[in-house]
Parts: sequence; C-alpha cells; structure tokens
Amino acid sequence: MLALALTACGGVDGTPGGSGARDPYFPKAGNGGYDVTHYGLDLAYEPGDRRLTGTALITARAEKDLSAFDLDLKGMDVEQVSVDGKRARWSRNGQELVVRPHDDVDRGETFEVTVRYSGTPQTITDPDGSEEGWLPTDTGALALGEPTGSMAWFPGNHHPSDKAAYDLSVTVPKGLEAVSNGELAGRTTREGRTTFHWRTAEPMAGYVVTLAIGDYDIARSTLTTTEDDLPVYTAVAPDQAGPARKVLARIPEIMEWAEYNFGPYPFSSTGAIVAGEDDAEYALETQNRPVFPGAPSTELLVHELVHQWFGNSVTPKSWRDMWLNEGFATYAEWLWEEDNDGDSAQETFDALYDHGEDDHEGLWDFPPADPPSAARVSDSPVYERGAMVLHKIRRKVGDDTFYDIVQGWTTTHRHDNADTADFTSYVEKKAPDEDFTTIWKDWLYGDGRPEHP
Repeated sequence: MLALALTACGGVDGTPGGSGARDPYFPKAGNGGYDVTHYGLDLAYEPGDRRLTGTALITARAEKDLSAFDLDLKGMDVEQVSVDGKRARWSRNGQELVVRPHDDVDRGETFEVTVRYSGTPQTITDPDGSEEGWLPTDTGALALGEPTGSMAWFPGNHHPSDKAAYDLSVTVPKGLEAVSNGELAGRTTREGRTTFHWRTAEPMAGYVVTLAIGDYDIARSTLTTTEDDLPVYTAVAPDQAGPARKVLARIPEIMEWAEYNFGPYPFSSTGAIVAGEDDAEYALETQNRPVFPGAPSTELLVHELVHQWFGNSVTPKSWRDMWLNEGFATYAEWLWEEDNDGDSAQETFDALYDHGEDDHEGLWDFPPADPPSAARVSDSPVYERGAMVLHKIRRKVGDDTFYDIVQGWTTTHRHDNADTADFTSYVEKKAPDEDFTTIWKDWLYGDGRPEHP
C-alpha cells in the first residue's frame, strides 16, 4: 500500500485506486482504478522565464469504488485540486499526485478532476539516457513524452493502456506558434498574446501527445489521394525549411502507399513538426504529426508516419509490447525500399542476419518481445529483429495472406490496445494451416542468433 505523506492540504487518508499500471518496465507509470476519457488542458507559457501555468480538467470513469486515486505528475507546483466541483485533499509522493475527493466515487461513475498547477516543467532523463518531457528551445519549448515524459507538463494517467481524447489550449506571446496534435479548432490574439486551441477526437496515449512552441513556418494543404480528403498541417523551424520542405512534399505519396498496404488511415489529419536539430535527440511518432529534430530522411518520414497505424492507433498494452510498434514501422521502411527500386525486404533481412553483429550493435542480445530492462526497450532487437519476425511471417504465409493479416490487425484493433499474445493469436487465426512455432520460439522469444536456412 502507498505510504501517504502529510501536506499543507491536510493529507490523504483514503485507499488509492493504484499508484501504477504494473508495467513490467515502468511500474510507477499510469494508475489503477479509473479510465480517462478526456483531457482538457488550458496552458500558458512564458519562454523568457520558462514558466508554465496550467489547469487540467480530466474526465474519467471509475473502474472500482474509489475513496482516493493517483495522477502522474512529476515536478510542478500544485495549487488546487477539485473533484466534481468540490475541493479535494491531495498529497505528493514522488511522481504521484494522490487525490482524496470530498465524496467517494462509485464504480461505474463518471467524474471530473480539476488540477491547477504551475512552475518550470522538468526535462526527464530516460533509463536509456535520452531526454524527454519538456525541452526548452531557443524560442520556446518542445514536449515529447515517450515513455513517461508527459507527466512533466500535465497530470494524468500516463501509461499507453489508457487512451483518451484531448482539448489543448495554450497561450503564448504573440508572434510564436504553438502546434499540437489533432485539429486546430481556434486561434485568437489579444493584448500581445495568442491562444491556440487544438482538438484530438480520436483516442490518444499520453506518450504521443506533443506541444511545440516557437518560431515555425506553417503550411496547410489537403491530401486527396487517400480514402478521404485529409488535412495536412506541417510546422518547420525556419533554419530547416529548405531540406525539410523537400522531403515533406512526399507525404501524399507516402500516405497513399501506406493506406494501400496497411489499411485506411486511422486519424483525421496528418503532417509533421520539424524542430531545430538541437531541440531534441530523436524523432517521435506523436499522433497526427510526428516530430523530427531537423529535416528527416524519406525513410525516417515513412517510419514515423506508419507508426500512426502501429503504435498510435493500435497501441501496446505495456512497454514490453513495443516491438509491435517499432518492428512494424521498421519493416515499413524495408517495404518502402522494396517498392521504390531499392533493396528487397529479403536482401535487407539477409544483410542484417549476416552482418548484424558488426553493423547493428546488440542485434542478437535479447528477443524483441522480451527486453531485459527499461533501458533497452528502444534497442536494435526491438526494431530490426522485430522487423525480421514480420518478414519471417510474410515468407511463411505469402504476400496475399500477409497483407490480409496486417490490414486485418489494424482494423480489428483500431484505436485500441493490444499485446504480443493478441498478435500471435491473430496471425494463427488468419493462417490456421501454418505452423508458427519456430518463428515464435526462435525469432520472437528466443535468445541468441536463430538458425536461418
């Protein structure tokens, strides 16, 4: 049971719904006892002193009787918490904001939590050494959340198993842009400050929420080659405009190719955010418009756009299932090369198998479905060896059945969560006459370099 510290608000003496989602790698991430359906974030940011003020209105449904519950929030100063309009007691315990509502919440009841907070958001260092959370830039800030960084700038249930819709409003000094997920629902300027309102109707995991504040060149267009006319919204740092615009011009081509291979696009808009090269250490598949530190290559753009199907729409139940995100996005790069006069997927597979120890550090260190620690969930086996599993399935069943599997998978689990057991079961169901035992045993879960004829 969680030990609760007394605070100036009087302490919390209820039974929390659960101070973590019991993730095998990030056990404190997320919380138990409720499911969030909507986040309403009202923010203001001052780049000069790096101060963020916010009010978060969180709508959730109780999954059991709750006399108290937790929210993830690392750092920041909490000023007031209320539940269903009544002041609530609260305490802080590390990254946990523990809330004791005035009235207990019954199982099945929908309730609203309002948190007022402010301060300087933290930059969080991951177990693998990379930085996430709130990243200050020369003209503003960039928020990146994988795997747990979103808790640095808004309270919530920050585990991929709990997805929700979002309304995010942010006020910044006039002249700056503020770009987030979903659709731009409003933009108003008064008294030297501009407020942007972004709305994401489709469910979204906290780790793919983003906010980019700063000096960006904005471009809007409509993509007509997909199943439906699709708005394209791109934001590019001025010093990246030349090389970035050239590769971003391929978004319509990539999206048409991806829909043909993976099924209908699951969201209401697409695009990209290209920040300065020094603003972040990595690209991320933030929903609707992935973030890139500098102009991406075509292959990287393919990778992050395909994540919209694999990772953003079909989202892992836990971080152990990350290969379902990265394996598919990596294999999409191989397929793009194959379809655009590059190496075939088989040639890429063979090159990795023959030279993996030299060219891809640690490729055979662990199986893609079972990373040894939180520090290694983004290592080569999860990406390249995950893609190799998919290629082995393709070779086993043939192209027609393989693409039936892939498109059926994205349709069956659209806007949902899934794990590795769900995937292997689905593959076996779609190809009942095939034996996948060796693929699962040696390639997906096996240690070391499997035998390959």
